[in-house]
Amino acid sequence: MKTIDDLNFAGKKALVRVDFNVPLDDQFHITDDNRIKGAKPTIEKILKDGGSVILMSHLGRPKDGPTDKYSLRHIVDHLSKELGVKVQFADDCIGEQAKEKAAALKPGEVLLLENLRFYKEEEKGDKDFAEKLSKLGDVYVNDAFGTAHRAHASTAVIAQFFPHAKYFGYLMAAELGNAQKVLEHPERPFTAIMGGAKVSDKLDLIEALLDKVDNLIIGGGMAYTFVKARGGEIGQSLVELDKLDLANSLVAKAADKGVKLILPEDAQIADKFANDAKVYDGPNDEIPAGLMGLDIGAASAVKFAQVIKASKTILWNGPMGVFEMDTFAKGTKAVADAVVEATKNGAFSLIGGGDSAAAVTKFGYTDKVSYVSTGGGALLEYMEGRELPGVKAINE
Repeated sequence: MKTIDDLNFAGKKALVRVDFNVPLDDQFHITDDNRIKGAKPTIEKILKDGGSVILMSHLGRPKDGPTDKYSLRHIVDHLSKELGVKVQFADDCIGEQAKEKAAALKPGEVLLLENLRFYKEEEKGDKDFAEKLSKLGDVYVNDAFGTAHRAHASTAVIAQFFPHAKYFGYLMAAELGNAQKVLEHPERPFTAIMGGAKVSDKLDLIEALLDKVDNLIIGGGMAYTFVKARGGEIGQSLVELDKLDLANSLVAKAADKGVKLILPEDAQIADKFANDAKVYDGPNDEIPAGLMGLDIGAASAVKFAQVIKASKTILWNGPMGVFEMDTFAKGTKAVADAVVEATKNGAFSLIGGGDSAAAVTKFGYTDKVSYVSTGGGALLEYMEGRELPGVKAINE
C-alpha cells in the first residue's frame, strides 16, 4: 500500500482529497467534526515535512451549481483552529483564484478549495475537470475513504495525472487496514451486527458475511421483514413485503453455513413515531394492528449483549431502533455498551460508519471502540468484496 510515509513532502505541493462533508447547523456551525479530525494526521505530516497542502472536498449535494448553503468557506475558521494554521480559501476549485493561490502557496501553508460538486463534472468523473484540478499540485493524496466507492473526478480519475506521485493518506490506510483485519484475519468468535431500515440495503453485505462470521445479529427495521416472513404479526412496523422469501432464504443459508443468525424476540412497541409515544415491551411477532415496533425490547437487548460480549471480532453496521429519539435509543445503547465492554476485554470492534458511527458518537463511545469508520457506503461496498475506484486508482 503506497502511503504518505513513502515520501518526504519537503518543497512539494500536495493536492489532498479529503472528506469534509460535515454536518452544519442553521448557523453553519459544525455539529460533528470527526471527518476533519480524521484527516488531520495526514495534513500535519505533509506540513511537518516542509510541504504545503491544497485541500479539496465536497459538501452536501448541491444541484444547481454554487450555493451558499454548501460553501466550504463555512468550515474555514473551524479548520484553522483544528490545524493551528490559518487556512486560506479559494472561492472556486479550478478558477483563476484557485490557480493563483495554489501557485503562491509556501511550505507550511494550507489552501482549501471551494466545493468540488459545484461542478457537475466532478460526479460525472470528467477527465478535463480532473486534469484542471491536477495542475494545482505536485503530488496527489487520497484521504477521503467516505467517497472511495465513487468514480468521481477528484477521487479516481485525477490519479492518472500523477502516475508516479499518488499516495494513500493515513485515514485511507487505516480504513483499509482495519477493514482487511476484520475480513481476512478475524479472531473468533466473529460477530456481525446488522441494523437499519431495509434488508435490501444490506443484502449483498449479509450474503458476503455469511461466509465469514460465526454470529449474525439482525435488528432495526429490517428485522420485521424476517418476523413477517415466518408468519409473525408486526402491526404497522417497517417491512419489505417483496423480500419475505429472501429473508427466509437468508435464514436457511445461515443454517447451512453454520452461522448463528440471531433475531430480536421482543420489541419496544409504540402507538406513534414520536418521542412522546406510549410504549411497552412485547413480543415482536404479536404487535397489534395500528401499533409499531421502533426499537428492540429489553429481552433482545440482553440476548444480543451476551453474544457480543463473548466475541473477539465485532463488525457493527446499523442501529437497533430509531436511536435519534431518546425513547427508542435503549436497544442501540445496549448494543453499544456491549461492544464497548467486549473491546475493553480484548475484542477488535469496527463500527461501520453512517448511523452506527453517529450512535457511538451520541453515546460518547468513539474512543472506547477499536475503530469508527468514516465511510458508510464505501465500507459496505468494500466488505461486500467490491473494488473501490478510489482505492484502485492509487494501486494501479
